[in-house]
Amino acid sequence: MSENNPEVAAPYGSGASKAAPVKRVRTHHLREMKARGERITMLTAYDMYTAATFDEAGIDMLLIGDSASNNVLGNETSLPITVDELIPLTRAVAGSAKRAMVVADLPFGSYQASPEQGYLTAVRFMKEAGAHCVKLEGGAEMAPVIAKLTQGGIPVVAHIGFTPQSEHALGGYRVQGRGETAARLRRDALAIQEAGAFAVVMEMVPADVAGEITRELTIPTIGIGAGNQCDGQVLVWQDAFGLRTGKMARFVKQYADVHGALLEGAKAYADDVRSGSFPGPEHSF
Repeated sequence: MSENNPEVAAPYGSGASKAAPVKRVRTHHLREMKARGERITMLTAYDMYTAATFDEAGIDMLLIGDSASNNVLGNETSLPITVDELIPLTRAVAGSAKRAMVVADLPFGSYQASPEQGYLTAVRFMKEAGAHCVKLEGGAEMAPVIAKLTQGGIPVVAHIGFTPQSEHALGGYRVQGRGETAARLRRDALAIQEAGAFAVVMEMVPADVAGEITRELTIPTIGIGAGNQCDGQVLVWQDAFGLRTGKMARFVKQYADVHGALLEGAKAYADDVRSGSFPGPEHSF
């Protein structure tokens, strides 16, 4: 609400104060956050402990991404993971998050064939895993699938720009939306909004293009490698908190060194076992 007239909503980006805490983040809360210019936070989570920790930290949305394929299951890309592999991970997160919205990723091949296929897959995540909504990749071509899901009572987060499930068709990990293709990205964003998506992830998109789309859409935008003008941000937690090592994408900022802490702890444990100092009398019956 504006300061001078409480009946008029404050304009997007006005920096209005935060609303009262909510018991569970819902789709309308995210729309209200966008209207207030309040940034939305999203992280991936794949198990009960990270989910509970991120939930306690106040993260708004927890994504059980198909990125579990290469961050949990050891695959090279996100393509091999299946619905049956993602459902138990989603169930673990949904059972542990008390406030955050739980977003289930629809894996490659589980929704592209038809709106009906997409709906049946999404229903499994809602019924069997307790997800609050689903995410799928694609622009205007996915509008019929998004419409089918939303008409059937399933909230949808769309994903445009670089879409990892299409990496082979896109020629690898490449920024999307430069030059003349920016207009196509804008059309995609408007099409998925019209189809009923309540939010959209934009990945590896030029910051100025992502900013323009964010201002034009009425639904929230979540960026990953899309600059700081989006309504929110998402990162893979193993990247953000340093469990994964090696070269990181340009858009990753690391906030912790989980790998280093685990490595030192494991070495200390091994030393204690080998020296015979663990278990000591205090650890024995």
